[in-house]
Amino acid sequence: MANQPQVWSPLKELDRFRRDFDDLFDRFLGGRAGPLFARAGDYPPLESFIDNGELVIRADLPGVDPKDVEITVAGDTLTIRATREQQREEKTRNYIHREVSYGSIERSLQLPEGVNPDEIKASYRNGVLELTAPVPREVSARKVPIEIERK
Repeated sequence: MANQPQVWSPLKELDRFRRDFDDLFDRFLGGRAGPLFARAGDYPPLESFIDNGELVIRADLPGVDPKDVEITVAGDTLTIRATREQQREEKTRNYIHREVSYGSIERSLQLPEGVNPDEIKASYRNGVLELTAPVPREVSARKVPIEIERK
């Protein structure tokens, strides 16, 4: 099945063009020109779910010192901001390959209705930021039965 035709996707092509353009900046400017050129993969990946009546949000922040993380809530929008500082050295390095990025990262998401921002708790362990907050019973997931029609 190795010779199956691939479906052309203009979005994939645009993403590939953007990555190539970012790489061009990397080669000619000696690194990213700042957060403006950050790739989608540079943002902290998130997962959020409801478990036992609590909203749980986890953000991967490897290499980020917890004191460089800021969590804010405005209305129903939760924002995580973090900064990963590059260690400065006197000698210059000739990189062969570099995927580690430094600078500021930010991620925002909408909280479910009824979550009280004053009840959000944050913990940080092994490079993972975990936020928890109780959710109203109405917000918790429930199973919806499927009715099967008989012909």
